[in-house]
Amino acid sequence: MFINNLESVLYQVSAIFLVPCLLLIVAALAYTLYALGALLAEASLRHRGRLASSLSRHANREGIRSDDLELWIMRRLELLRLTSRVTPMLGLVATLIPMGPALLALSENDTASVGSNMVVAFSGVTLALIAASLSFVVLNIRRRWLFEELRLIEQASESGNTGER
Repeated sequence: MFINNLESVLYQVSAIFLVPCLLLIVAALAYTLYALGALLAEASLRHRGRLASSLSRHANREGIRSDDLELWIMRRLELLRLTSRVTPMLGLVATLIPMGPALLALSENDTASVGSNMVVAFSGVTLALIAASLSFVVLNIRRRWLFEELRLIEQASESGNTGER
């Protein structure tokens, strides 16, 4: 009796997190699509040579100190890094929570309930993995661009030039 009550309480507590988890997955996907669009726009500007870099502006405004610029880069990339790392875990949570009711419905031969719970489970994990994958790609490209730019700023500083790109 105690074990059954404990199991019921544990399921009810975990079920509370399904909706917030799904909302966070949708927010991560929206942010990732925004970041991807910004990356594509920046790539276009870079290709045309019209990019007025925020890192260069920051370096000129604050004075050039490599450690401070690296910290600025890390801050700028932090949300992408978190999105790429946390979103797969949210997808796993969004998969596991509906699996309990789906398995229970399967044991009762309630295929409609199995299907609806599995749709939620697989939709959540699919969107989470898409968001995580895209944010990982955007993160790595943006990181490379920023560190390449940091190297150019350092080289310009060493040679006495502080011009913007």
